[in-house]
Amino acid sequence: MNIGIVCYPTFGGSGVVATELGIALANRGHQIHFITYNQPARLDTTSNALHYHKVNVEEYPLFEYQPYELALSTKMVAVVLAHNIDILHVHYAIPHAYAAYMAKQMLAEKGIPIKIVTTLHGTDITLVGNHPSYKTAVTFSINQSDVVTTVSQSLKEETLALFEIDNEISVVPNFIDFKNYPDRKEPGCKEEQIAREGEFVISHISNFRPVKRVTDVIEIFNRILKEVNAKLILMGDGPERPKIEYMTKELGIFHKVHFMGNTSEVAKILCYSDLFLLPSEKESFGLAALEAMAAKTPVISTNVGGLPTVNKHGYSGYNYPIGDVDAMAEAAIGLVRDSLKLPLFKEQAKKQARQFSIEKIVPLYEEIYNQLM
Repeated sequence: MNIGIVCYPTFGGSGVVATELGIALANRGHQIHFITYNQPARLDTTSNALHYHKVNVEEYPLFEYQPYELALSTKMVAVVLAHNIDILHVHYAIPHAYAAYMAKQMLAEKGIPIKIVTTLHGTDITLVGNHPSYKTAVTFSINQSDVVTTVSQSLKEETLALFEIDNEISVVPNFIDFKNYPDRKEPGCKEEQIAREGEFVISHISNFRPVKRVTDVIEIFNRILKEVNAKLILMGDGPERPKIEYMTKELGIFHKVHFMGNTSEVAKILCYSDLFLLPSEKESFGLAALEAMAAKTPVISTNVGGLPTVNKHGYSGYNYPIGDVDAMAEAAIGLVRDSLKLPLFKEQAKKQARQFSIEKIVPLYEEIYNQLM
C-alpha cells in the first residue's frame, strides 16, 4: 500500500508517533511518503520504502502570515498523483485535516479518490482546536475524514464533548518500539556516563510549555535533593526554559540540573534514569511516560487524561492530582530509598509498557487502512 503521512516534523509526541508509525509500516512492506515542511526528527530516509516530500511555502509581501495550508494541500495533491497514494494519514487536526480535505476535493475533480485518516493527538483538540478562530473548521475537517482516531479514550471523550462530531471515532493508543530501548545490562546503558556513584538520576522530557508544569518538576526535585543524592536531567526545550534555569539558580540547585535541550539520545538517557517526572496539567496519552517505562524507569505523574491508563498507580509508578508536588516528592523519595521496591517497579514499568508495544498497535492501523481500501 502507498501511504502519505502528514505530521509536524518536531520532537513533540504527535510527530514522534507519526514518524515511528511510518517506519514500522515501511518495515511491514508499505511505501511511506512523509509530507511536511522539514524532515521529521527521527526519520531515516536511507530505506527505499521511506520518502520525504518537502512542503515549500513561498514568501509574498502581501501576506503577513504565509498560507501553509494552501502549500500543504497542493503538495499533497502532487504526491498523490506522482506516487499513486492510496491513503493520506494526517496527524494533528490543525492544519493537516483541513488541508487533507482540500486536497481530496482537488483530486476528486480529476476523478481520483483518496481516503483520509485523521489522528487526533491532544492539544490540537483541547487547546488550539477549541479556539473560536478554528473550532468550526476543525469540526468540519473531522466530520469530513473517512476515519478518525484518538490516542486515548479520554481524548475521544473530550473531542465528543467539545465538538459536534457526526463521525465515528476509534481509539488507537500510542505505541513504543522496544528495539529502541536497550536492556540496562547491555553496553551503552551505563549510568556512570552521566551520574556519579550513589547519585540517583531523575529525568523529565517535554516541550517546556506551561501546560507541562516544568516548575513542578523543579519543586519536586528540590524536595528530593533534601533527602537523597540525585541529579536531574531535563530533555527538551521551549518557552519556559529561561524561567526554569532562573528557578534552579535561585534554589541553589543549578549544579544538580543538566539541561540537554532537544536530543536524539532520549532512549539512552532514560535507560539509566531511576525515576521519571511528568506532572503535566494535560496529557491526552502520555507518550513521554511510556518511553520512560519502556526503559525500565518508574514514573511519577499527574492523574490526568490518558496517564492513569499508561502509568499504573502503585505498579509502574504513581499518579497524583495536578500541583500536588508534596505527594509526588514524598512518593519519589520513598521509591528511590527502597532498595527492594525500586528494582521491582523498574521491572513492572517495562511490563506495563508492553501493553503498548509497536507489534500490538501498528496492526490496528493496518486494519483501518485495509477496511478503507
